[in-house]
Amino acid sequence: MIINELGSINKKSVPLCSVEFPVPVPDENELLIEVSTCGVCHTEIDEIEGRTPPPILPMIPGHQVVGKVMDTGKKVTLHKIGDRVGVAWIYSSCGKCDFCLSGKENLCAEFMATGRDAHGGYAEYMKVPETSAYKLPENIPDLEIAPLLCAGAIGYRSLSLTGIINGQTLGLTGFGASAHLVLKLVKGKYPDINVIVFARSPVEREFALELGAAWAGDTLDTPPLLPDAIIDTTPVWKPIVEALKILKPGGRLVINAIRKEDADKEYLLNLRYSKHLWMEKEMKTVANVCRADVLNFLKLAAEINIRPEFQSYSLSEANQALIELKLRRIKGAKVLVIK
Repeated sequence: MIINELGSINKKSVPLCSVEFPVPVPDENELLIEVSTCGVCHTEIDEIEGRTPPPILPMIPGHQVVGKVMDTGKKVTLHKIGDRVGVAWIYSSCGKCDFCLSGKENLCAEFMATGRDAHGGYAEYMKVPETSAYKLPENIPDLEIAPLLCAGAIGYRSLSLTGIINGQTLGLTGFGASAHLVLKLVKGKYPDINVIVFARSPVEREFALELGAAWAGDTLDTPPLLPDAIIDTTPVWKPIVEALKILKPGGRLVINAIRKEDADKEYLLNLRYSKHLWMEKEMKTVANVCRADVLNFLKLAAEINIRPEFQSYSLSEANQALIELKLRRIKGAKVLVIK
């Protein structure tokens, strides 16, 4: 399934086209992977709608990929034929700059993203540099581990960047794939953190309470506990402005979104220094993920049994999954079954 042209996604749109491509041939440092499952991410919508467009079209999207190694380049040493591996958003980086050498390859100027800058996992086969494929824990099935590779890993990085400690209160704005995994992570690792959720959908709020949130309300509601930190997982601006109002002094808002939609950008005109930012409040963005985030989160997920809630679709139903995601018909993650 390919992105052939850019445009808005709505109920009647057909964002992706089905095509036949030759099976890719791995270069000397690459793997050929037969894809079994691939998670569906809001970033695919950002790609299609042009907020973070592929530099070349057509492009096969998808960056939460699980599959089996079918072939290897002659210089590959990290994996062998038959290994079950995962691929995340990071496809490659230069490996030589200060960022790469310090383990912050997510900030590399030559960062390439899976499914945006190189073909991804909405396909039966893909190739990837061996350093960007991860051996997967055996105790988590393909359908359940696919969302962990992005939604889970980026949630793990976001939580780390909040600086929150056990016993404090964490706010989550929006409650989709990433946020629901953050809640599961917090419940497993920091049992004394209170999690409060802001979501415009009653279904999302009810889902959050089912998973153990201490409170769930609308974006404009005032919670019983003011958060020490907030992770924003929405594609829009309104939740950021509203979150800053109720963030505790000295608190930090971490924005977990690769891009923001422009539909409500006028909401930013309501941002006031004294009302939203004063009292040493901070805002920090999350830029992609590092390889260490993926590895560390997968290990933690296996140890404390973090499993996503998900809906599955066939590859031919990828457009349906994307449209439902755009329309916020979400309960957990969405995963494509390829094989």
